[in-house]
Amino acid sequence: MRKLSTALGLPQHRFASIHVVGTNGKSSVTRMIAALLEAHGTSAGACVSPHSERWSERVLLRGEEISPEDFEEAVERAVEGAETVSRALEQGEEVTQFEVATAAAFVAFAATGVEVAVVEAGLGGKLDATNTIPSRVTVLTSIGLDHTEWLGETELEIAAEKLAVLRDQTTLVVGRLSPEVMELAESTAAERGARLVVAPDDPGEDVVVRAAGPFQRRNFALACAAAEAFLGRLDPEALAKVGATLTIPGRLERLPGEPPTILDAAHNPDGAAALAEALPEAAEGRPVVAVLAVLAEKDARAMVAALAPAISCLICTQLPADGPIRQGHLDVSARRRSLSADELVAAARSAAHGAGVEPEAVEDLDAALTRGRERALELGGVLLVTGSHYVLAPARSALRL
Repeated sequence: MRKLSTALGLPQHRFASIHVVGTNGKSSVTRMIAALLEAHGTSAGACVSPHSERWSERVLLRGEEISPEDFEEAVERAVEGAETVSRALEQGEEVTQFEVATAAAFVAFAATGVEVAVVEAGLGGKLDATNTIPSRVTVLTSIGLDHTEWLGETELEIAAEKLAVLRDQTTLVVGRLSPEVMELAESTAAERGARLVVAPDDPGEDVVVRAAGPFQRRNFALACAAAEAFLGRLDPEALAKVGATLTIPGRLERLPGEPPTILDAAHNPDGAAALAEALPEAAEGRPVVAVLAVLAEKDARAMVAALAPAISCLICTQLPADGPIRQGHLDVSARRRSLSADELVAAARSAAHGAGVEPEAVEDLDAALTRGRERALELGGVLLVTGSHYVLAPARSALRL
């Protein structure tokens, strides 16, 4: 990635940057920080991942998805640089898909003249392609056990990988952390001469946060702390306007129609727990019928254990083999697959039974969504589709027909 950036003229040095790392909440916090900066008159870009339907969704300019023309131009430049760099690498090595996508975002930010880019890390931090930005503020959203095959088996190991992006003499803003991880954050900040800011759990009783769920209030409080660390101060009116108007795709996202349908990208146990916390309010007390699809690398049993107390019915399905599941953060798509519906039922059974929920397997995703709609209508309830980022786009397509 450093070689690619150099070949492209170091575009990431033509704007200021804020780096967002963590297990959960990164995309929401990234979007929120960028919106807060814009509300304060600072032109901002945001780099988020993964995308739902289009690669261009990963690049936001002044609050909007980049235009197809600007995205095409940025990708073409990044690909040209990648081809040059790959030819000089050792045999068997090449610039990865995620590195090209990240470089294209940096090229786009530089070309369109944003003052600051808020950059979400793809996976981990230390070795992530985004770790080439000279960030002035680093945000650690949360730490949980996810991607353990790459990042470590304990929360401390995972936190160390993510905190490795912190630059000397900058600012580290942290959200809700365990005492052990907070201690590591404090020591890392001290070692690097960085100021440590601990965000509150809530932005304040008088602040309305349109993005649904208690977890989004925590995310917004963290985003406010990060924006304030960058800007120096926040204008209460601008803060209130952003809180009251900003929505986050794929996070308690509601689709119109009957039954009411909620899409949420929760894809690990902590994410499922945050979703379960939010469901009683989001579903307005109605029964929740969940359609669940999970990648094989995830802890499906723990996800169901967290989610089961908040749902009435569980339909286990799987992601299409030729779908966006193959567009991962790293070029390891051959190792990424969806759990089959039967595998997911087997993993979920004990956890679901403990909450009085009987899981059923429906292999085809479209058929599972149809079954979920039927059950939600029978129960006078709400349909929930969750378990993976990669279930959102096919669910939107199928449920809007």
